[in-house]
Amino acid sequence: MRCSVLLLAVLAISQSHALTRIPLHKGKSLRNTLKERGLLEDFLSTHQSEFTEKGFGTGIVASEPLTNYLDSEYFGTIYIGTPPQEFTVVFDTGSSELWVPSVYCNSRVCQKHHRFDPSKSFTFQNLSKPLFVQYGTGRVQGFLGYDTVTVSDITITHQTVGLSTQEPGDIFVFSPFDGILGLSYPSLASKYSVPIFDNMMNRHLVAEDLFSVYMNRNDQGSMLTLGAIDQSYFVGPLHWVPVTVQGYWQFTVDRITINDEVVACQGGCPAILDTGTALLAGPGGDILNIQQVIGAVQGQYGLFKVNCWSLGMMPTIVFEIHGRRFPLPPSAYINQELGSCSSGFKFGSQMWILGDVFIREFYSVFDRANNRVGLAKAI
Repeated sequence: MRCSVLLLAVLAISQSHALTRIPLHKGKSLRNTLKERGLLEDFLSTHQSEFTEKGFGTGIVASEPLTNYLDSEYFGTIYIGTPPQEFTVVFDTGSSELWVPSVYCNSRVCQKHHRFDPSKSFTFQNLSKPLFVQYGTGRVQGFLGYDTVTVSDITITHQTVGLSTQEPGDIFVFSPFDGILGLSYPSLASKYSVPIFDNMMNRHLVAEDLFSVYMNRNDQGSMLTLGAIDQSYFVGPLHWVPVTVQGYWQFTVDRITINDEVVACQGGCPAILDTGTALLAGPGGDILNIQQVIGAVQGQYGLFKVNCWSLGMMPTIVFEIHGRRFPLPPSAYINQELGSCSSGFKFGSQMWILGDVFIREFYSVFDRANNRVGLAKAI
């Protein structure tokens, strides 16, 4: 029962130093001298692109394991500050801010999670700018700062970090993760923030300006790959789809069919690929059409229930995207939890949101260099 309650809850869901005339002591490198004076972080942040252009640094491929929580959220571990403080975050392609709870948030929701303490990080700098992030489940408020952030094998100095002082309702109380790391375009971030993947690209920290996501149905095995496409996670070729609006990872769905009959998205519709949304969300009329065809009946919390015994008779739902068919069988779009079954489709905005239900079926590549997404059948 506890798992069901948690699943429903989640689903409803620098100041710079002057680097002038630094004396070098005999036998000490410039790096060590800067480090002793507490200037190394800012120096590397300011001059890292110059080092890379001159061949002093090359981008890498980094793999970040993701934990699957009840097929509703996928999250991984990052570190913020010096010395590092550990947090779990959802890597969210539906937003662009990085934020975690702060010690200045004393609500029940924050006390249930790790909270960042700026006073314990000697690389933290207060930006003195507000943090406001609006999600479907409410608004996160706080303030912005700069600090060192480590994701897998990649360390980003002078990264904008949001520290929450208020978080919405009970939704985050029941969430197993601490914060959110946004992976969308910078147009969704505040004017004071640079999204973390943009910093990775600008400083040439990743081998390629793209990342890819594999979501497993098991507790382990899911992976975020920064800077590369991992062919061991999919079969067949990648199908590339152009991004139409550079905010969310937005593109056009041609139509949605069942047995070659259009049931939704007649004439084409906008959609986004969103790792931070558990289900498939769409316009009310389209969602109702699909629910009726699969025999789903609306229940509590906005979910639609189906008879588990009828799974074998349910149709495959096909998303046609940029001239290619992406079929979702009942095993993909029906959630089975503690003997009950529910539809993976729910009411949303006028834009279709292809969340984890879709991404579990199709390995997804988010290519910033060419502003496109790549989709292939996941293993």
